[in-house]
Amino acid sequence: MQGFLIDTHVLLWWFTNDDRLSATAHSIIEDQSNVVYASAASAWEVATKSRLGKLSGVPKVTEMFGELAAKHGFSHLPITHRHALLAGGLEAPHRDPFDRMLAAQSLIEGLPLVSRDRTFAGFDIEAVW
Repeated sequence: MQGFLIDTHVLLWWFTNDDRLSATAHSIIEDQSNVVYASAASAWEVATKSRLGKLSGVPKVTEMFGELAAKHGFSHLPITHRHALLAGGLEAPHRDPFDRMLAAQSLIEGLPLVSRDRTFAGFDIEAVW
């Protein structure tokens, strides 16, 4: 059994059956022997982007986030003090607070991050796409 942390865009693309999701990401999520984690940071990001009107193509995701995650078999990864302290202190060029949190969680939990975002390379984490 292997664990993976998924980036917010991967989660949204999975929920909406978006063809931008890579074959590798699709296989990781579909493989029942994998434990796929959706971070509380992704819920925070979805709520923030929804409030700002940046998720118009993804109706009701904010209201249904927990239900969708459970329906699709994702495990919940809460944000801890350790995650927050590392995210705030990471020496990397990436300034996005959501991505910094995902990087910190990936590092602390030892989970490869499933993401198309190449800027994660600056965090010294294992990323797959």
